[in-house]
Amino acid sequence: MRRTTVVIADRQPIVREGITSILTAQPDFAIVAACRDGTSCIEAIRRFVPDIAVLELSMPDLSGPDILAMVKGDHLATRVVFFAASIAEQELGAVMAEGAYGALTKDAEPEVLVRMLRQVAQGHAVSPVPSPEPEGYQDEAPNREKPLRLLTDRERQIMTLVSEGLSNKEIGRRLNVADGTIKVHLHHIFQKLEIANRTVLAALAISQHEARIAPVEIDPSNTSLEDEADVK
Repeated sequence: MRRTTVVIADRQPIVREGITSILTAQPDFAIVAACRDGTSCIEAIRRFVPDIAVLELSMPDLSGPDILAMVKGDHLATRVVFFAASIAEQELGAVMAEGAYGALTKDAEPEVLVRMLRQVAQGHAVSPVPSPEPEGYQDEAPNREKPLRLLTDRERQIMTLVSEGLSNKEIGRRLNVADGTIKVHLHHIFQKLEIANRTVLAALAISQHEARIAPVEIDPSNTSLEDEADVK
């Protein structure tokens, strides 16, 4: 069995050793390097070209996003996952937009890390969930429950598939419609929920358990009138 190769980079030895211990206990992972800074990390990625790099989001010499940019600039196949003590929604949107495959907080359970990396190894970007806000912080999330009820069944299906990390083209194939139609639906969803991008949508879907509300049951031979109207 081919094992998924992984490079780890974190300034804290206990974190590096912890992730190494978790992954080496799995038969399908192999740690090829554990680095304490960004410079040694990018050297290891260039040398080994691992399947996955698990990077601390903020390191003193090269930040995680800096390393991600270098990986992309060198056209390396390594898929980058970020690891941090806490991750704000704004940071999530930025790193996912730059091509990261996921992000996880350091208080996550080991099985969550393993499950996430297995999904990434299969080529799936994993929709991350931002860290909880400090106690006393208030935002609009509780008030989004009502707008969620305004979504059509098709919009709920698309929300579900976005939360699974699928691209517009993949969603279109799953629903047997053009990917341009998916863009139209996403625009309507963003307007109804008053959000700006699919990362926030995915996080909202997970937090509200929307991924279970509208199971995707598609008849490939039948495209809804709503989709036909949007394509025209």
